[in-house]
Amino acid sequence: MGKTLTKAEIVDAIYEQTERSRAEVKNHVESLLGIMKQAVKRDHTLLVSGFGKFEAYAKNARKGRNPQTSETIILGPRKVVVFRLSKKFRNEINPQ
Repeated sequence: MGKTLTKAEIVDAIYEQTERSRAEVKNHVESLLGIMKQAVKRDHTLLVSGFGKFEAYAKNARKGRNPQTSETIILGPRKVVVFRLSKKFRNEINPQ
């Protein structure tokens, strides 16, 4: 498994490539992530061309099992977010 890229590392990478201050870059990254979160919450879909699509959808309540006690429980309805790679990015990752 590879190393995880953190938000701080993204800020550092952008800071090194631009003439902006680190605080300004951090604010821009925070703003971008805030816009992305609001789009998924409001519209349930966020498309970033050439990268992929984030989609939120509702899951119904279902039966589950407590693995420690084997007791049957009901898991409530919830929303989940999935990410699907764009075909272009998938081909870059898995060249044929």
